[in-house]
Amino acid sequence: MLNWLLPENIADVLPSEARKIENLRRLILDNFHLYGYELVMPPMLEYLESLLAGVGQHTDLRTFKLVDQLSGRTLGIRADMTIQVARIDAHLLNRESITRLCYVGSVLHTRRSGLHATREPLQIGAEIYGHLGLEADVEMQELLLATLALAGITQVRLDLCHVGILRTIIAGDDAAKVNEAELVALLEAKDLTGLRTISVNYKPETRAALLALPGLYGDASVLKQARQVLPELPAIGKALDELETLAEAAGKDCVTVDLADLRGYHYESGLIFAAYAPGLPNALARGGRYDVGAAFGRPRPATGFSMDLREFARLVPVAVRKRAIHAPWGGVDAGLKEKIVELRKAGEVVIQSLPGHENDQDEFDCDRAVVLENGNWILQNLD
Repeated sequence: MLNWLLPENIADVLPSEARKIENLRRLILDNFHLYGYELVMPPMLEYLESLLAGVGQHTDLRTFKLVDQLSGRTLGIRADMTIQVARIDAHLLNRESITRLCYVGSVLHTRRSGLHATREPLQIGAEIYGHLGLEADVEMQELLLATLALAGITQVRLDLCHVGILRTIIAGDDAAKVNEAELVALLEAKDLTGLRTISVNYKPETRAALLALPGLYGDASVLKQARQVLPELPAIGKALDELETLAEAAGKDCVTVDLADLRGYHYESGLIFAAYAPGLPNALARGGRYDVGAAFGRPRPATGFSMDLREFARLVPVAVRKRAIHAPWGGVDAGLKEKIVELRKAGEVVIQSLPGHENDQDEFDCDRAVVLENGNWILQNLD
């Protein structure tokens, strides 16, 4: 086997792409900071029970597991940083007030999450803890759209859903509750045949509502249709009201509603959303409301979103190469060394050619050079 081959759906990031990703990382984190979000850096691996606290089987299946040689306990390599940040809020910061946190780092998946997706996403996200009202969801949605706009992505489609609708529909039907995981998978796939088969023995009102969900997809007017076909239950009415509020806050022209898009069902507890952009088959970002703080000893309402920077970068043109200065290899020439130090202190990139070699780099564009003129090292523009 060739020793330079990488595992399937794992890839190196080369200079031009790395430059895009790093520029985006700095741009997004700076924007998060302007909104008052504090950066945290969770570890790459933890004890498995901590990483999987409060999450469903979906995350468990995506998590690589290994044995700790020091303790003998099972460790997991993080597949999602959201739970780690919730642990930090609930157990380490232990604040009573609103807390805004952001994060960025690599995660690892046992299987890819979508077409052309990597198994090593570079996850970046933001979370608000401690506020149960819709104001936090509106801020999170605004922050996401502002983040995308910073990178020049304005043609965004925001898909809205609410996990409370399905949970309310099946709450009074024991047969349906037993099949909850299967129902989520069938709804995500919009598999009406499978839904009809699995719901044969459900209560008629439960079955009718489940079969209606895949068709409740479209612009914000779908919410009006949902009020007509779904059971008239207070929890469903409240969920539809919340979706209406978020749709109005985002601007209904960019919003679609899909009451069967439950890909955030695994630990989310209310509103969920996904952002799509032209040119990408997968969601650019996903987020929603959740509360896994109880798993760490302190219930905390939370809402947030995350995205894969590597996926995001595919939509962004290659960044302009950074201007740089070429300098010869000067050996012990004190004057040249002094000139190079002066330029670097001023923030200039200075690249020295090693003896016998020319520079061949994607990252920098040498448009100036340090040259010796009349015994002095000076800066000269290159044609």
